[in-house]
Amino acid sequence: MSVIVDQISYRTRGTVRLPAGIGGITPALLLVLLFFVVPVLSLLLRSVMEPEPGLQNYAELFADGTYATVFFNTFLVASVVTAVTVLIAFPVAWLLAIAPPALGAIVFGVIILSMWTNLLARTYAWMVLLQRTGVINKALMTLGIIDQPLPLINNLTGVTIGMVYIMLPFMILPLVATMRSIDPMTLRAAALCGASPFQVFRRILLPLSLPGIAAGALMVFVMSLGYFVTPALLGGTSNMMLAEMIAQLIQSLLNWGLGSAAAFVLLVVTMVLYALQLRLVGTRRVSGGL
Repeated sequence: MSVIVDQISYRTRGTVRLPAGIGGITPALLLVLLFFVVPVLSLLLRSVMEPEPGLQNYAELFADGTYATVFFNTFLVASVVTAVTVLIAFPVAWLLAIAPPALGAIVFGVIILSMWTNLLARTYAWMVLLQRTGVINKALMTLGIIDQPLPLINNLTGVTIGMVYIMLPFMILPLVATMRSIDPMTLRAAALCGASPFQVFRRILLPLSLPGIAAGALMVFVMSLGYFVTPALLGGTSNMMLAEMIAQLIQSLLNWGLGSAAAFVLLVVTMVLYALQLRLVGTRRVSGGL
């Protein structure tokens, strides 16, 4: 009997055991390899091999003032859009968290419906609203607030307005999930202990809402970095963002090497930001505490 046990243990030591359940995730791993890893490697190879081997594409990308301006515009718009989206989404999310079920369902339905509406249609709607003869300028002039139309389109202002509207649901949803997990008795206890409404907000509600803010802000910022349709339609040529520049380099100028370098830099920056937030906030808090 001991001989049989020794033989079994020897054979067990000589075999390589796969982790439990590895067979179930093999299709997912193949999909990630085929549709993410391979394209990223292809992108990297193009950036260092075309038009000739070397790092000249990256050198040109960081040395040229035009490309530096595009990078600056991209991060500026992404930062402003994220900040404004947080400011607008916070009270909306709090309303959804404390509202009666009927009212909350209506507001939530409106938010979801805006996500289902075609992106191009929404962007064209903002083009109509923001132009010099649009509804917004006409209303402001009728009320006597301004004397002449404001330049709200073909600039960074129009891009910011359009992108904030599109990104709002992606900030509201994780915030609502986080706020609904906050015990209302905690806020009431703070008020009974003499805390003012501002102190309750600053010391209790805001810290407990940070997981949702972190998750939403990361999502909005990363999506804003690579957004194409809204900046292309609402912005001007002097306010080009990185995604539009990559499309122009590849589609119009057929400069695959420089376009791939710009796309790879954008990917690396996005991954670094995500890793930094995971480091500072934590995996559970970035996921919204779910």
